[in-house]
Amino acid sequence: MPKRFHKALYGLVILSSLGAPAAAQDYPNRTIRMIVPFGAGGPTDVFTRVIGEELRKTLGQPIVMENRPGAGTIIGTTEAAKSPPDGYTLLMISATQTTVETLNPNKSYRLMRDFVPVAPLMNSELVLVVPERSPVSTLQDLIALAKAKPGALNYGSSGPGSNYHMAGELVKNLAGLDIVHVPYKGSTGARADIISGQIDMMFDSVPTMAPMIEGGRVKALGTSGKVRSPVLPNVPTVAEAGIPGYDATIWIGVMAPAGTPQPIVDRLNREINKILMRPDIQESWRRQGANTMVMQPDEFGRYIDAEIVRWGKLIRANGIQIN
Repeated sequence: MPKRFHKALYGLVILSSLGAPAAAQDYPNRTIRMIVPFGAGGPTDVFTRVIGEELRKTLGQPIVMENRPGAGTIIGTTEAAKSPPDGYTLLMISATQTTVETLNPNKSYRLMRDFVPVAPLMNSELVLVVPERSPVSTLQDLIALAKAKPGALNYGSSGPGSNYHMAGELVKNLAGLDIVHVPYKGSTGARADIISGQIDMMFDSVPTMAPMIEGGRVKALGTSGKVRSPVLPNVPTVAEAGIPGYDATIWIGVMAPAGTPQPIVDRLNREINKILMRPDIQESWRRQGANTMVMQPDEFGRYIDAEIVRWGKLIRANGIQIN
C-alpha cells in the first residue's frame, strides 16, 4: 500500500477523532428538540416542559417539545431512533418504553441498542380512580362487581404498553378479574372519559389526578406504590386495599440516539442534575407527588436495564399481551 495512502488514511482518522470533541465544545449552537412520545397535558409532558425551560436558560438555546403519541410510545421513539446522533434530538423515556421492549419485540428499534441514557428526571405513584357516579367506592367493591359481572367492566389507558395499561393488567392478573382494556392515544382522552363516566376505571398519575379527586370529579380507590402518597395520604395503597404485593410506579427520563458524543451526553447529564438538585425544583415537584431522580448516565442505563427485565418477567409470567 503506498505511503501517501497511509498518510491520507491516518489524516482522516485524526480528523474524525477531533470532530466529536470540537462538536461537543460548540454544543449547543442551535435549537434542541425533545421528542415526547405521549400526548400533551399528561404528567410526562408537564414535567419535561419544566426541564426544557430550565435547560433553555442554562444551555442558552431553545428546547422545543414535540409530542409524538401513538402505538404505546413506538411512533415517537422510532422517530427519535432515526434522528442524527448529534445531541440536537433527545427522547423522553418512561417505564412505558421498558414494557414495550417485551410486549412488542417486532418494532424497528431496541431501546438499549439504539439509544444511550442521559439522565432520569422523576418517579411518582399512580392512582386508581372510578367516575364520581360509579356504584363502587372501594377497591373491594370494584373487585366484587368485576367478579359478579365478568367481561362487563373496562379500564382506560394512555395506550398499549403504557404505565396505565400495565398497572391495569397487574390488577387484572393479581386479582383474577375479567375486565376489558380500552386503549387511548394518550392519557388526555382517557382522563376526559373517566370524568364523564364513559369508562369504568383507570390508573392515572397522582400529580395529574389529585386535583380532580379533591374536587370530587372522580373517586380514588388506591395508589400504586408500596407506601401511601404524601399528596393523597387518605387514599390507601392498592396493596392495603385488597391486592397484596401490588407495586407499579411511573418514572421518566431522557435518552439520546446511539452514537451521540459522550461529552454531549455528559454535559446534558450535568445540567439536568443541577436542575434536579435545586431545592425549589425538589419542593415544587414533591408537592405535586413527584420525586426527583439524580443519576449518572451509566447508573441510569443499569436502572433501565433492570426495568426491562422486571416488566419482562411480569409480562411473560402473566401472559399479558397488547390488545
